[in-house]
Amino acid sequence: MPQIIKVIIPAFNEEDSIAHVIREIPNYVDEVIVVSNNSTDNTEKNARESGATVLTENQKGYGYACLKGMQYISENSPKPDIIVFLDGDYSDFPAEMDKVLQPILEQNKDFVVGARVREWREKGSMTFPQIFGNWLATSLMKLFFNSRFTDLGPFRAIKYEKLLQLEMQDKTYGWTVEMQLKALRQNLNYAEVPVHYKNRIGESKVSGTVKGAIFAGVKILGWIFKYSFK
Repeated sequence: MPQIIKVIIPAFNEEDSIAHVIREIPNYVDEVIVVSNNSTDNTEKNARESGATVLTENQKGYGYACLKGMQYISENSPKPDIIVFLDGDYSDFPAEMDKVLQPILEQNKDFVVGARVREWREKGSMTFPQIFGNWLATSLMKLFFNSRFTDLGPFRAIKYEKLLQLEMQDKTYGWTVEMQLKALRQNLNYAEVPVHYKNRIGESKVSGTVKGAIFAGVKILGWIFKYSFK
């Protein structure tokens, strides 16, 4: 039976990159949903012209945008079997979606994270705070939950029913780690696959600023310790 696959892309001022991302998404995807997170440029126009469904979320925050995409899916039919998340800055390789989906489609995994492995990362594509933060977060998850995760990569796929089961809440930078922690706590059958990663188009709104990097780190560690001592 064919799987219905929908993609959610949070995007804040990604007018130069969003069309590239959409264009490289495999054509078996049923719907690409771009959530403009209070963009002030031509992100929405470029996404719409590239064939995406465009939503607007005026509350700034990665989690707000993802939740807006989920709300839209819940209110429309047909419901998907699988949701894929990826960023709108063209740092991910959308053509590698086959690889991210394969453990779900062929091994019946519930949840898959694309891990930005060092040997496949373009030089400079991840800042030191990102690299250190990923190492610290995944090390703590291994310590507290015996996790096998090595990255908090944004390129990920999850069965829709399992995503609903997680009851996602985080509105900002803690979205990715919340999903992984809840997957661990609920014993989802998960996998991690290596993916390539390149320098994004434009400046990062998180790792590109000291404030953003610190806030993201605090949110990520907050989720980990919240779940570790529950």
